Amino acid sequence: MPIVVRIDVELARRKMSVGEFAERVGLTPANVAVLKNGRAKAVRFSTLEAMCRVLGCQPGDLLEYVEDDVDAPSPMHR
Repeated sequence: MPIVVRIDVELARRKMSVGEFAERVGLTPANVAVLKNGRAKAVRFSTLEAMCRVLGCQPGDLLEYVEDDVDAPSPMHR
């Protein structure tokens, strides 16, 4: 997946638990897990804003674009 979510890195830097983060942002811990594990298909700007406010960071600290490996075989061609 080209977008990597780095919430776990920022939580570790601040020694903040997922539960505390979820409560302060206004998400359920399950939804934070979906974001952390890269299973989310979208993130609302209001949620991203709240995450940045709580963590004192920029959106680029939480989200990173990583190019797909173009030489790797696609799952359909294995």
